[in-house]
Amino acid sequence: MNKLSILAIFACAIGIVSAKSPTHFSLRAESMGGAHVAVVDDKEALHYNYAGLTQINKLGNFEKRPEQGYYPRNWIGDMRVTFGGAGDIFAFLSTYGDVKDVQDLYRRAQDEANRITPTHPQVSSKTSAILDSLVKNPKYVKTISSYDHKALEARVKFDAELAFHNFGAAFWMNGSVAPYIDAGIILPYVVVDTFIIDAVAQMGGAYEIIPNQLSVGLGGKIVKRHKTNMVTLGLANYNTIADTLKDQLGDATDDFFDSKTFSFGLDLGVLYQFNREIRFGASLRDIYFKSLAGETLIPNFTIGANYSPRFMNSNTGFGRKFNVAVDFADMFNNERNYKFFTHLNFGFELEQTLAAYPGLNNEIRFLVLRIAGGFRGGYPSAGIGVEFLRFFSIEAATWGEERGYYTGQDENRIYMVQASIGF
Repeated sequence: MNKLSILAIFACAIGIVSAKSPTHFSLRAESMGGAHVAVVDDKEALHYNYAGLTQINKLGNFEKRPEQGYYPRNWIGDMRVTFGGAGDIFAFLSTYGDVKDVQDLYRRAQDEANRITPTHPQVSSKTSAILDSLVKNPKYVKTISSYDHKALEARVKFDAELAFHNFGAAFWMNGSVAPYIDAGIILPYVVVDTFIIDAVAQMGGAYEIIPNQLSVGLGGKIVKRHKTNMVTLGLANYNTIADTLKDQLGDATDDFFDSKTFSFGLDLGVLYQFNREIRFGASLRDIYFKSLAGETLIPNFTIGANYSPRFMNSNTGFGRKFNVAVDFADMFNNERNYKFFTHLNFGFELEQTLAAYPGLNNEIRFLVLRIAGGFRGGYPSAGIGVEFLRFFSIEAATWGEERGYYTGQDENRIYMVQASIGF
């Protein structure tokens, strides 16, 4: 693999960036179009609505909540460690091919420069010859134009989550980086505006005000964000990449535990069971008491509803879960001229136990398949997941986000895969 190809891919992969408030990427929720504030029947309540913690070991429990006894029961709770990563694989593959072509052309230009300047050992003479050869090559100009200012976003995540009835806690790190390749005047280079590293520790609980009907939740969190300066990487400076990245890592490590750079926030939630099949939810998240890395963050206020039809759910050894949800999300955010439908998310999920021990009512399951789909802000989403022995799971999801200056201008398509262990 040539050096420029490694440069482009490496610059995309090592950064960890986040926009707005630190964002937890739940593949279950994202595959449903992000509609989850009224679903929250497992550990995802930590991130979307703390009031949902009251549903753990209540839904599907005939003794404690007979009206929802038909719903698959999560009698243990959740304790999981998850690793994941994301990127637009199609954009990466196409750009990799273009970068490889440019490197081949550059190498040929070097060979030609060596032939025509044998008596001119000066660097400037060879450099001029290389540049002249590249400019005269029509394939070079065409290839450069194909990826000029093409963004290549990559994301990573790590979650350690614990959720039981009425209580939950988590530590997670995740984010993304969206560098782009600029054609430049003659030679291309990679630009990464900002690296941001986020880490979040959170804890909260829930309480039923009206048994089996109205619940509230409250959680607090400590957040750390580290930002670095813009990095520009090109043919002329790729030998200094290692030093640059080492310096950036050193800066992040030096002040990571500096308490003055921490921010503290609150999340509030409410959940109302309207009848045995329909519930409503609302949450006000990311209420920060100080700026985060110099940025003032806007709270996220979301309302939504979930429909779990009785005839589609089954609390047997071969349990089945089916949800249809809709959210009006992040109502206070008007970034990039967001319109009404940008805030509207909706989706569905179907989870089916394929192999189990009959008669244990979904408490011991060997193989579970989950599929989901929806729309997030007008862009389609989808996901699939497989769980083995209730201990190991692997999931994949795709969704779209707005990258342009107004709704519908430029879709940023995300493809994420994650693996988790726990119960």
